[in-house]
Amino acid sequence: MTETTHAPLNRPRMLSHGTLQCRSLAISRPFYEDFLGLEVVQHTDRGVLLRKGGYLVIVCIERGERAVGIGRLNHWGLDLATKEDVDRAFALAHELKDKYELKKISRITTHHGTYSFYFQDRDGNWWEFQYVGGGQGAGTGRYDLAFARGDFVPKED
Repeated sequence: MTETTHAPLNRPRMLSHGTLQCRSLAISRPFYEDFLGLEVVQHTDRGVLLRKGGYLVIVCIERGERAVGIGRLNHWGLDLATKEDVDRAFALAHELKDKYELKKISRITTHHGTYSFYFQDRDGNWWEFQYVGGGQGAGTGRYDLAFARGDFVPKED
């Protein structure tokens, strides 16, 4: 368990949500449901909630032409079960690029312990499909293991 040297100023119960923007919910929703495989529910006139496999949700707000995408370093990651699933998703991204108006698709790489590729949606938001090898793939608590291990890089004083 990671040790803290001070008491936090706030005590949230959990990390509940993040946000992104889209130009049109009607156009983007099929991408979220059909291509990304997310659960989607419309909770306001101009917003939907996206989730997969947990409590944390992405709140997507329709902003029309004022929509601003998130950069590649601020992407949303989706874990797949195998390297073959990543290869399949990569092929589908290229095959369905025009249908879902994907702007960019990176090549598949192996980095930070994952086999993955990034792609940019019609609204400028970046996504990653990844497979984490070594028995730490989706559903096995990869991030829980990291928090249980604690800091790998020592903190600077």
